[in-house]
Amino acid sequence: MPQSTDTTFSRRSFLTTTGAAAAAVALHPLTGWGAENDADPYGGFKMSIQSYSLRAFDVKTALKHSQTLGLKYWEAYPRHIPLSTVPAHIQEQKAMMADAGITLLSYGVVGFSEDENKAREIFDFAQGMGLMSVSANPQKKPAVFDLLDKLVEEYQIPIAIHNHGPGATYDKIDDVVEWTKDRHPLIGACVDTGHFLRSDESGVEALQRLGKRVFGVHLKDVKSIRDEQELLRLARELPKNQADRLRKEGKVMTILGEGELDVVGCLRVLREQGFDRSLSLEYEENADNPLSDIDVCLKTVRDAVQKL
Repeated sequence: MPQSTDTTFSRRSFLTTTGAAAAAVALHPLTGWGAENDADPYGGFKMSIQSYSLRAFDVKTALKHSQTLGLKYWEAYPRHIPLSTVPAHIQEQKAMMADAGITLLSYGVVGFSEDENKAREIFDFAQGMGLMSVSANPQKKPAVFDLLDKLVEEYQIPIAIHNHGPGATYDKIDDVVEWTKDRHPLIGACVDTGHFLRSDESGVEALQRLGKRVFGVHLKDVKSIRDEQELLRLARELPKNQADRLRKEGKVMTILGEGELDVVGCLRVLREQGFDRSLSLEYEENADNPLSDIDVCLKTVRDAVQKL
């Protein structure tokens, strides 16, 4: 998930760039999406969606879309479920999720500073909602991690450091390794595969190196644009900040399976490690009309599961 701006570009540009048009044509009807194997199409993984993928919709509509996509798990971002420790608010959110038949596994991305009261509010919310982890962007300060050491021990809720792209607080695998080593075993990582690709790092390597400290995953794909004319064409269609980033990095986020992520390799590592937490698809493109793209992404995951 971006810390500030979206990373969208036009659906027409994406189809031209990735050749995903054929996959889009082959989509199931809405009522049949995700139905190849109704028993367990994701091979035991808790396949969820980071609700940021559905950010253009209000929370109830986003939940309905998730049902249509055949999903039973969520990682919520704060605009869908505001963070509050008021008991009535927590009960209302839990009832809404239960009515939708969707389990909230994780939440974020949230920041942590040395402010213990604010940190406790996050942990109290997580405890009240029954979360398996919190995706986090803590300040790189020993005092912040000392506080997190204390709170994860007290609450027994993991903190999963979420990496962002080049220049972010946690850019490289080494950043997360360095700040989690020798810390409480419940301080770990939410591995965002797309942002690691933006930083010229491997999602498979990140999962291998972080091992049992992986408490969440954001499956996301990135494609390098090596043809200069194509890069310039795409850049003309993007907002200035995104175009500047494209020119700098030479990469765009794509439908899962259309970029450079080794999806099968990532799932194989997770299965070998016995990963049983939130495996979230996060799709940042085509915000106003993402469902057909998301369905293709989920099919990529189902197909990868069959190859394990």
